Amino acid sequence: MRRREVIRVFGGMAACWPLMASVQGQEPGRIYRLAGLFPSPREAPQNVAMFEELARSGFIEGQNLAIDWRTYGQHVELVAGFAVELVKARADIIVAGGDIGILAAQQATKTIPIVGFTDDMLRAHMVTSLAHPVGNTTGVSLLATELDGKRQDILIEALPGIHHMAALADTVTTSPQQLQKLQDAARTRGVELSLHRVARPEEIAPAVDAARAANAAALNVLASPVLFANRQVIIARTATLRLPAIYQWPEVAEEGGLIGYGPRIVQLFRDTLTRQIVKVLRGTKPVDLPIEQPSKFELVINLQTAKAMGYEVPAGLVLRADKVIE
Repeated sequence: MRRREVIRVFGGMAACWPLMASVQGQEPGRIYRLAGLFPSPREAPQNVAMFEELARSGFIEGQNLAIDWRTYGQHVELVAGFAVELVKARADIIVAGGDIGILAAQQATKTIPIVGFTDDMLRAHMVTSLAHPVGNTTGVSLLATELDGKRQDILIEALPGIHHMAALADTVTTSPQQLQKLQDAARTRGVELSLHRVARPEEIAPAVDAARAANAAALNVLASPVLFANRQVIIARTATLRLPAIYQWPEVAEEGGLIGYGPRIVQLFRDTLTRQIVKVLRGTKPVDLPIEQPSKFELVINLQTAKAMGYEVPAGLVLRADKVIE
């Protein structure tokens, strides 16, 4: 064989190596069944990013991957039934979001692997260890407790001289102990923190109204999949009330919220969550997959929203932002 032909053959083989590596551990001809149980619809940007990354890893819907997606959104009463249905459909893996979704999946099955995405798996008693999860559950835990406090600090900095602020809390996600810690931390800085708890999506807008009626000068929207799923309600209401607010995800500021601080949800779904899903589909047991936490955080400030509210963000905070929308 001529030298050029040898180079061409081996070059072609090299081009195939990434593809060969991507399907290693997958069974030819098998249809993998992925069940989704989330507050967000499957067309949400973070979910689309996950499906695209799954396809790049060799799991392609319509070819070797079947997706059964259930969105509970504002209807949390449907979650338990959805979980049972997905188990009866004999899913190979259940990918669940939020405490409600993951706990329902855990109640429905002790054998099907569950990859969860939620605020604090340890606090919610889903697992006893992040490094060594026991049972059929692994996933991503978001450092929500620590980041809720960090966002509170940012909001206090954003309004120099503030004396009263509010927190919007999902009773399912945020514990009374965590709320007390936030109040204590605010008090040490001379700020009164009023708490406005919601249990159902329809309570969100009235709770925001109550925060403003209590003369709160700012609102910390605490970590919660339900509050995130209903973020447009919060953005619209705080805009009407001219109430500065900070949110769990940087993307929310890009959608019209004033300030967002935390990891990027799309990046976590695309990179971290999908990596774990792929490993489970290829045979790794959840007990052998440590629960991961985010390590990169971004501060995004929307000056367009600030201007519409008649509010000026302190220059020092603007300079520290990773992204400013003008």
